[in-house]
Amino acid sequence: MEKYIYDEKNGLWYELQGDYYIPCLKLSYEEQKPIGIWGQRHLRYLRRHRKVLYTELLTSGKLNGYLADLNEQAEAMFLDLVKQLAAREGVTEQLKAQDQILWVQRMNNIRDRAIEIVNHNLIYV
Repeated sequence: MEKYIYDEKNGLWYELQGDYYIPCLKLSYEEQKPIGIWGQRHLRYLRRHRKVLYTELLTSGKLNGYLADLNEQAEAMFLDLVKQLAAREGVTEQLKAQDQILWVQRMNNIRDRAIEIVNHNLIYV
């Protein structure tokens, strides 16, 4: 039996593995972009809860780009939320100069709420 055969009906090459011919499939090249914490969280969510979408993005070669874009959106949303919440609640540089402990407490609270909002709206959907 030949090691490789070509099927003209579907245009695929097959390789002999033991007694069976297995299609020679390759993933398309995808430019690797850095994925931050938000993209990694969403990737973990996709692997656990949205397996079909994860497989579709992976096999189409769009997973990395999708996660990088989502990471940028989430980061921008997070930074905007922190600015807006801090301004609304009066957490300013003046407060930081007057009472650093209070400023840190309030900023941590604001950051935690912003993280929850981003997670709810972008990451775990």
